[in-house]
Amino acid sequence: MTDDKKPNGTVGGRTTIADSVVAATAGLAAREVEGVADLGGSASRAFGAVKDRVSRSSDPTRGVKVEVGERQTAIDLDVVVDYGVRIAETAHALRAHVAREVAETTGLEVVEVNIAVNEMRLPGSQDEDADAGKPDRVR
Repeated sequence: MTDDKKPNGTVGGRTTIADSVVAATAGLAAREVEGVADLGGSASRAFGAVKDRVSRSSDPTRGVKVEVGERQTAIDLDVVVDYGVRIAETAHALRAHVAREVAETTGLEVVEVNIAVNEMRLPGSQDEDADAGKPDRVR
């Protein structure tokens, strides 16, 4: 929640940002970072894949937990990295990108981004092969 000040006589009020909005922003930003293969553990990804097929959309909040206060937020990410990436460098880039995107989008101060690297996607893995075999929907 942020307090909107009244500059030059404009209307004031309060803006409340839902946890789901912060989580979706963080999840989408995390997937933009090179070396991040996916978010969530294998169980949540398996359940999410079934849910995605049924609903025909993916859940950007999978693998993301947030706490949102009035002016600050904390973010926890469960991450799957690609084999061969430097995990410490990827985590640093991930933390910086997610914090920047969430802060710019919501106006909230990001006090921490905790990253749990739970899995590694190996070359030729089933997840990678499934993506490679799909034709592009848009040309």
